[in-house]
Amino acid sequence: MSSARENTVAAPTDTVTVVYDERVLAHQPDTNAAFLPGRMDKRIRQIIAGLDVPWKYPEHPGRVTAIRSLLEQSPLPGLSWRSGRAATQEELAQVHTAHYLSDIFRLRGQNAWLDVDTTAVSPGSVEAAEVAAGCALEAVDAVMEGATETAFAVVRPPGHHAEPVRARGFCLFNNVAVAATHAQTEWGCQRVMIVDWDAHHGNGTQDIFWADPDVLFIDLHRAAPFYPGSGTLEEVGAGIGEGSTVNIPMPDGAGDLAYLKAFNDIIVPAADWFSPDLILVSAGFDPHRFDLALDVSYQGFGAMTGVLRQLARRHCQGRLVFVLEGGYNLESLANGVHAVLQVLTGGEVPPPLVRGMAEVEAAAAFHREAFLDTERN
Repeated sequence: MSSARENTVAAPTDTVTVVYDERVLAHQPDTNAAFLPGRMDKRIRQIIAGLDVPWKYPEHPGRVTAIRSLLEQSPLPGLSWRSGRAATQEELAQVHTAHYLSDIFRLRGQNAWLDVDTTAVSPGSVEAAEVAAGCALEAVDAVMEGATETAFAVVRPPGHHAEPVRARGFCLFNNVAVAATHAQTEWGCQRVMIVDWDAHHGNGTQDIFWADPDVLFIDLHRAAPFYPGSGTLEEVGAGIGEGSTVNIPMPDGAGDLAYLKAFNDIIVPAADWFSPDLILVSAGFDPHRFDLALDVSYQGFGAMTGVLRQLARRHCQGRLVFVLEGGYNLESLANGVHAVLQVLTGGEVPPPLVRGMAEVEAAAAFHREAFLDTERN
């Protein structure tokens, strides 16, 4: 693997760096604030007014503070922290058009809606989004420098819905796509693999790398019509990039066993065929049942992490980077991230959860002497 920067030797195993910057907290859209007037504002206000319950912006600072709080309460050995930085306009322009970036930068200090799906900015959002992308870049640098085997960028706003010319799904800049192009241009990675396990399809990432044969994009998500409605099996890329997009739509309620089967039957052979120089993960934690879309457990997140770590060690000296995407229940979000980091720091890879089996086994043990281990008189 040739590189623009000099690659060091592989980092010690089970070392993990969490990249975080408090500036990501400044993204705080507030529906009670005055937004830039226009048809978008009127339309979204009508949608919100028609809801049966009070509505607050789901993607809020409490998401990352919940993660930090749990990591402070339940620290993990081998975990270190690294500060982030703001991505430059040139770095963002690797995946977004100049016109789009200009439009977003003009919104500094403003409250504005960007999409009818309620994507919005507040006065501090543009800098927060620049820093979110920059944290993903720092995570790539950390593993490529050999400072750590794996890294996790705890960031917001998320990124995988952001398209080259459009903000969508609470996403302004596509953090994982910026990280992938950074790995290619700055570190000379010839082949980058992105696995997106967020409950929602990563339409933006797919769009950016649709015709790129050097980025293998694999996305497991709840099937359409679940938002954003894309990600069918037949969406496989185009031109010389045909086959480098792999979509795995999941039915409502799919859990650990289905996800691990997808990993073992699709992702593992795809990675072995592609032989990546770096593996990136768009890590959303809304597949957990608390977000009401799918049924992946904390053990499931840990088991998937174990598979990806094994692939990274086999193909790219363990270089594996996670970038936070969705997950809106604070309990399952924080515990899901902790489960991933526990495996990365050397904890035992848990078996997938088969929901209900432990309870049935306990019930059988409780009732056994009543009618299973004794003869009826």
